[in-house]
Amino acid sequence: MDAPVIDAQTPTLSEVTPSALGALGVSGFVDDLGFGARTSICVLLVDGLGWELLDAHAADAPVLAELWKRPLRVGYPATTAAGLAAIGTGVPPGEHGMVGYSFEVPEVGVLNVLRWRRHPDGEYLYDVVSPEEVQTRPTLFAVAAEAGVATTVVSEAQFEGTPLTRAVLSGGTYVGVHALGDLAAAVSTALRERRGFCYAYHGDLDFIGHLYGPGSVPWRLQLRQVDRLVESLVENLPRGAALAVVADHGMVVLDETTVVDVDAEPDLRAGVRALAGEVRARHVYAADGASDDVFAAWRETLGDRAWVMRRQEAVERGWFGPVVAEHVLPRIGDIVVAARGRSGVLRRRQEPRESRLIGQHGSLTRAEQLVPFALAVRD
Repeated sequence: MDAPVIDAQTPTLSEVTPSALGALGVSGFVDDLGFGARTSICVLLVDGLGWELLDAHAADAPVLAELWKRPLRVGYPATTAAGLAAIGTGVPPGEHGMVGYSFEVPEVGVLNVLRWRRHPDGEYLYDVVSPEEVQTRPTLFAVAAEAGVATTVVSEAQFEGTPLTRAVLSGGTYVGVHALGDLAAAVSTALRERRGFCYAYHGDLDFIGHLYGPGSVPWRLQLRQVDRLVESLVENLPRGAALAVVADHGMVVLDETTVVDVDAEPDLRAGVRALAGEVRARHVYAADGASDDVFAAWRETLGDRAWVMRRQEAVERGWFGPVVAEHVLPRIGDIVVAARGRSGVLRRRQEPRESRLIGQHGSLTRAEQLVPFALAVRD
């Protein structure tokens, strides 16, 4: 089976924050994405807004459609934890270490980083492993604040102080919001700061896409609300400011005729001591001495429904970025599985919530990998 070729020519999501800091004049950073010299910048991340989805539904987002845009590649896996970490640290998953929705941390077990509990529904791990142990790099928000930049993180109030927030978004002033109105107001306030950098997050489009599928009527109506948000932010941009709209991944609708349920396939469980990741991006951890048999079983059973690679091959092909840190390597499965087409690897018994979702993401397809970098400026 041919392996996917990583598109090294398309800029990555991890370049966004370094470029923004370069545009603000922070020493050591370069504006590679073309913000231009700015007095303040906001990066708005719309969870689940894929490049192909925005292109297909441009009529529902006329403001976004008219902005200057270029595609970004989010990296593998195309999932929220990795995407937020790319924004927060400015490096790919192989360096920041958030290599999935869930992954194995040595001597801890499989950690679900969104819930910070043993995956799928085990005990909370707050007292077992700290966010600073899982993501060891300083965030760029902290770097910016130390350089004298007025740094603000605008996100849902419920996420303030959570382990994932501490791991990848710490260092700036956190402003918790509850709806589109106070999100827009908080961003506008942050952009009035001279030499201000603001990161803002909106997650409802992803939520609706999971429930009803990207491109569905509810999803399109939610996209219209996102476009109204962007419109209000653009209208209120101060002179010298910029707004960049990005995303952490795209999304596809699963084809139920091609999915595989691991819980119903004994051959896929044989020799497997742990399974992590998500429906379209799996980490498979083999028991001692069973790696070859597990690899053969997964490749034979999944066939052309997924790319199935050994850890070393996936690393060498750059799936997790050009560099994989020594402490990150054991978090990657002995076998790495990336779904093709609209297939997926479910666990209907062990992961009932996740397995019921219509929209999914995580893999290496263009639909999941490409997201917009949409830029508005006020000179």
